[in-house]
Amino acid sequence: MTSPEIIPDSAPDEPRGVLLLVDDNKESLASLEMAFSRSSDYKRLTASDGQQAWQILQDNPVDVVVTDLRMPEVDGMELLRRVLGMDHPPQVILLTAFGTVESAREALLQGAFDYLTKPVNLKELRNRVEKAMAMQTLRRENERLHAELDKKFGFEGIIGQSPEMQDIMNKVRLLAPSRATVLILGESGTGKELIARAIHRSSPRRKKPFLAVHCAAIPETLLESELFGHEKGAFTGAIARKVGYFEQAHGGTLFLDEIGEIPLSVQVKLLRAIETQEFRRVGGVEALHVDVRFVTATNRDLAEEVQKGNFREDLYYRLNVVTLTMPPLRRRQMDIPLLARSFVEEFARENNKPVPRIDPAVLERLAAYSWPGNIRELRNTIESMMLFSEGDVLKPEDLPPQFRNVALQVSKSQMLGVGSTLEEAETFLIQQALERHQGNRTHAAASLGISRRTLQRKLKELNMEE
Repeated sequence: MTSPEIIPDSAPDEPRGVLLLVDDNKESLASLEMAFSRSSDYKRLTASDGQQAWQILQDNPVDVVVTDLRMPEVDGMELLRRVLGMDHPPQVILLTAFGTVESAREALLQGAFDYLTKPVNLKELRNRVEKAMAMQTLRRENERLHAELDKKFGFEGIIGQSPEMQDIMNKVRLLAPSRATVLILGESGTGKELIARAIHRSSPRRKKPFLAVHCAAIPETLLESELFGHEKGAFTGAIARKVGYFEQAHGGTLFLDEIGEIPLSVQVKLLRAIETQEFRRVGGVEALHVDVRFVTATNRDLAEEVQKGNFREDLYYRLNVVTLTMPPLRRRQMDIPLLARSFVEEFARENNKPVPRIDPAVLERLAAYSWPGNIRELRNTIESMMLFSEGDVLKPEDLPPQFRNVALQVSKSQMLGVGSTLEEAETFLIQQALERHQGNRTHAAASLGISRRTLQRKLKELNMEE
């Protein structure tokens, strides 16, 4: 394997991004190089196969990857999967022959930025790369602003000042450096994958892959092959060796979401792989060893599934070394303004709009809503409002229909504005608790999840003793 080639830009201007071109066909790779040879906008790197591209990605910051779909061993789809497991993944554009367009469309569903069919229109390719670079710039700005929010209100992208979320963050900090298997429970949309990523990013494995596998989205007949890989000829359609998620996650973290959906036939092999860090590809005889940390999640009651015979008891106890339970959003009312503000800023950047304010009446309704879809539903709600709002303020009339008749539980004059300071938020919440408990400080403190002594200190700090 040749070392990665870095093609220097002829102009002295600072490049706006790093572009990686990948193709196992020398003529095609040369054509891709020619497409960008006159541009000083990007620093360009090339790779002659998927494995070399993966090595470059581990050693260099890259913004956009343009890769052929069909390549030996590590093809474009597998390279995409590995890229999506990175902490700061680049945008990926796939190049595909007409006969593999369906695979390229599947790649879009998995997270690819775009695809082009061969023969490639080089002008169109340059346009797509330009858009991908712009999207990557927005993503990095978003990550920067989330990091700023983390300093004030959160941890590793997790936003929350509620006692429940503070407890979760503290536990993540403590368990992240270990190798312990973690089971994350909670309703759909509560942020289980976000917690799994925070565990990985806070661990010594942070520079290695993080792979998220949504078990319910993979057909039962393909799940074993996706997890463990398969050998060529292992079954009809296995035209080449496939490297599974276990091998791809070597040295890093494998997150198995919706673990309760895995069939019993696969549960047996999964248990052995977790216990021994050893497995065989489908159709293979060689035992393969990996070093992988396992984080799993489910919205099911696994103990109940064990009783029903749908989940192996030994696997349940193996997964249940450390358990984190994500609270539903309806129990995190004090976090709603913070989350709403974060989503407003995110969508404003994505759509190149000024950041609007949120009318207190909107927050009033958001706080009173039951949120069956949790944070995912809140995010979608804010996105919908941003799309249809025409002014510089998000108003109640911008809310989706299900919010129009929400029974309000908090006075308008008391509701926090989205730009409120932490001091204003604490004052508001303490006032609410004291009013709800007729001034009884012991009960108010308990409802806030703090001690009476802490409440007394807060009242003094906020000049609220009277």
